[in-house]
Amino acid sequence: MTGILLFVAFAFFTFAQAASARNGAQSAADAAALAAAHDARDELMDGLELSIGEDDAWLDWLTGDKFTGAGARGAADALAADNDSTVIGFGPDQVNGFPGFWAKIETTYTVGDSIIPGTESKHAKAEATAIIRPRCDFPASADPAEPVEFTCDGGESFEIDPDDFELGDLPDASALFSVHLAD
Repeated sequence: MTGILLFVAFAFFTFAQAASARNGAQSAADAAALAAAHDARDELMDGLELSIGEDDAWLDWLTGDKFTGAGARGAADALAADNDSTVIGFGPDQVNGFPGFWAKIETTYTVGDSIIPGTESKHAKAEATAIIRPRCDFPASADPAEPVEFTCDGGESFEIDPDDFELGDLPDASALFSVHLAD
């Protein structure tokens, strides 16, 4: 009887080890996807700021589609590494019409030794997708050469006048775009 109880206790411990590794992997995947999306949001903000008053396509930056994602993979790799993991799959994604990134990671650590053979070499894997959602609306008939009034989530509003715009005049990035994990 003692042997059976001991075996059951070790089995539960093994499942707890596996669950812990899986949770760590999911946290790393979430962090990697969010880091990529945040990097793309920063790129959107930089592009928007530099294009206001310079070309008539500056409103296109506010739809969230103009980023290249050039630094997104590096940001995902860095956050995965901070969480003892490696990105093994990565790419742009669209969820409900919103742009974003998916990341698949594998932990650099294993589940560990246990009474179940083979766990000492098993790495946990997980995937996550993060999206960038514009938070502000503007009239479809807005003329990019004229001042444009924006209404954002929560009823906040602001105006951008391309003829009277200076670097640093934009609201915070989080006021213009939300970055969150996809459902």
